[in-house]
Amino acid sequence: MALIVQKFGGTSVADVDRIRNVAARVKVSHDAGNQVVVVVSARSGVTNELVGRAKALNPKPDEREMDMLLSVGEQETIALTAMALHALGVPAVSRTGREAGILTDPVHTRARITRISGGDIREQLESGKVVILAGFQGHSPDGQITTLGRGGSDLSAIAIAAALQADLCQICTDVDGVYTADPRIVPTARKLDEIAYEEMLELASSGSKVMQNRAVEFARKFNVVFEVRSSFNNNPGTIVKEEVASMEDVVVSGVALDKNQARIVVSELPDQPGTAARLFQSIANAGVSVDMIVQNIGRDGKANMTFTVPRDDVSRAQEGIASAFAASDGVLFESSDIAKVSVVGVGMRSHSGVAATLFDALAAAKVNIQLVSTSEIKISVGINPEDAEEATRIVHSAFQLDTASESS
Repeated sequence: MALIVQKFGGTSVADVDRIRNVAARVKVSHDAGNQVVVVVSARSGVTNELVGRAKALNPKPDEREMDMLLSVGEQETIALTAMALHALGVPAVSRTGREAGILTDPVHTRARITRISGGDIREQLESGKVVILAGFQGHSPDGQITTLGRGGSDLSAIAIAAALQADLCQICTDVDGVYTADPRIVPTARKLDEIAYEEMLELASSGSKVMQNRAVEFARKFNVVFEVRSSFNNNPGTIVKEEVASMEDVVVSGVALDKNQARIVVSELPDQPGTAARLFQSIANAGVSVDMIVQNIGRDGKANMTFTVPRDDVSRAQEGIASAFAASDGVLFESSDIAKVSVVGVGMRSHSGVAATLFDALAAAKVNIQLVSTSEIKISVGINPEDAEEATRIVHSAFQLDTASESS
């Protein structure tokens, strides 16, 4: 008997028929004698609909009330999934994040998990029931409902798997694994059998929609091996785990595209020590994460700073900039959309020429590079959004990641 955590995303529970499909899959695992915890998201489209209603009433809704509102989506799904299992003769019980003892910090809409007690989950499992857990949510020390940010159900699943010391954690989604690129953009992309936490984390933070990056970070920290697989077939998925030696033989494992980025240019900054700290501390206080950063050489006591942030965070970033400098400082700022294409691979540590291959491929396609950032296993470039999808296909081919390249 194994303890299995299975997470099903919004598309997997989008309607009654798909919820029945999830229940049937869970029944197979339960009937095999396993203890099963099922983590579910809100039905596809529900969260966006709720956000739309909130903003129709108030363009800047209170974040505490947003958590109260958005947590409803997952609570609908856990009840419906439990009912679907009951209809199949499977004993099941639903639990909210609070009932599962998922304690977070008090930050609304993007809370971080601090502790998980598990509530009565173990007792329910021991009694033979399937536990259906609401993803994406927890509670603060003072009992307030909190949510974990977009994609937070992934984090809920990984975290509960770690807390319960589950034997297996499966992230079931609308794709059947992790690919070398988004197959909707690059039809020749290949599914990977396995990938290292580091690579998965870089891909997730670079725009890959398969997993929330915080969930991957949590898995790496607590060594939760998990499998990304399809909700709609029984094909083997992609195992995400600690790096192994053979992974280094592959220079680049994947290419990620993020079109939800914005470039902010801050000009007329005082060219003196402490300016950058002042600027980015204020942006951090606004709850905004900054990605690529370029500072121009100062002239006449002034300098320019260019950086990228998620497009949804532009207004908060601008508020942070405005609060950092007085009107008399004369600091100016503007924003525009940008796309980020990234190549990722642990093999980059020990192989040269990755940057040259990337830049040559983009130059041949006449794609202009606006920004560049690097890590030990990733190179990202900021480019015009209109060039983004074609650039992704070109880069994917340049590193011989296409299906045809693999078979040749």
